[in-house]
Amino acid sequence: MKFAFLIFKYFPYGGVQRDMLRIAKDCVALGHQVTIFTGEWQGPQPANIQVKLCASNGWRNHTKHASLISAMQQAVRAEPFDLVVGFNRMQPIDVYFAADSCFIAKAHEERPWWYRLTSRYRWFQQAEASIFSPGSNTHILTLTPQEQTTFQHWYQTPSERFHLIPPILDPQRFPSFNRAHGKQWLADTFGILPEQIALLLVGSGFKTKGADRAVTAIASLPESMRKNVRMLIIGQDNPRWLQKHIEAHHLSSQIQVLGGRDDIPQLMQACDWMVHPARRELAGHVLLEAMACGLPVVTTNVCGYAPYIENAGAGIVLASPFTQSALDQALATALTSERATFSKAGLACANQLMQDNPGKAEAKLLTQLASEKNIGSTNTAP
Repeated sequence: MKFAFLIFKYFPYGGVQRDMLRIAKDCVALGHQVTIFTGEWQGPQPANIQVKLCASNGWRNHTKHASLISAMQQAVRAEPFDLVVGFNRMQPIDVYFAADSCFIAKAHEERPWWYRLTSRYRWFQQAEASIFSPGSNTHILTLTPQEQTTFQHWYQTPSERFHLIPPILDPQRFPSFNRAHGKQWLADTFGILPEQIALLLVGSGFKTKGADRAVTAIASLPESMRKNVRMLIIGQDNPRWLQKHIEAHHLSSQIQVLGGRDDIPQLMQACDWMVHPARRELAGHVLLEAMACGLPVVTTNVCGYAPYIENAGAGIVLASPFTQSALDQALATALTSERATFSKAGLACANQLMQDNPGKAEAKLLTQLASEKNIGSTNTAP
């Protein structure tokens, strides 16, 4: 069968971008053809998958999105596809991969009232409603039950249109790694000595991931502890404001802000703790990856996958509403706790997740939905 995947922008270090490409490769492995339509592609293009770039115009994000959607849909209509899958809010699509948290919920809970009077709000809300309203036929792939509940609260979406995707961890991404060698690699590559405490934050979108919160927490540590701490912040974002925040806390010599990298599993296996105090996070696949690498985590319970950390005993999960003092205390507690206990618990949980979902869950579901769509089209044909 032929699948069309639609995404506004691809870059190698984005969460939904990685999911999209993984699913596309899984579909090809099952014998399907996949064409990706996008407005921008960064990095090498995948083998056996066609990538088509579509032009857009407009000054503001939502006007650019509207223009790009129109161009992508025009390109899609030029070819016969069995299934059209969207990875951003748009219509018409057969399936939506819900990697973004509920827009209307955020607009009401996190924005001032006047934001809902803007054209930007109206465009994104209408785009979301076109997918989740009861009258839509779009199937929705969700990552957590909590987010399904949120969407249904605002849109009354029928439950039968939701498909919960179990967490997936690729064992090949996490080969065994000698921790002593990893510590030496940190010293050689980043200047972090083996006797120092290495913290890690991973995620594009430093504000959303709470990088500033993590910096403030390090600054709050007692001097005897703080002087021995080093941190790596990895992700694709403009780091200027974060660098100023680091400088204001006099931590420039202890915290490195780096771009996206391909050696995340190696970093996770070499560092001592992950700090992920996100402001919002639909799922947080990086939390599962940390467990698979034996890396304990300090995170917030707004992350969809935070319950896995908490239930496994693989770290410390902060309750809502967030307070900086709670994170400060959690970090101090983490750095004086027995790390191996958290590490062992995380590895056990990750191994169980790998057994529960051996892979290709989304690709198999898309195959099923495409088959059902084709059967339905045949049955209703004149």
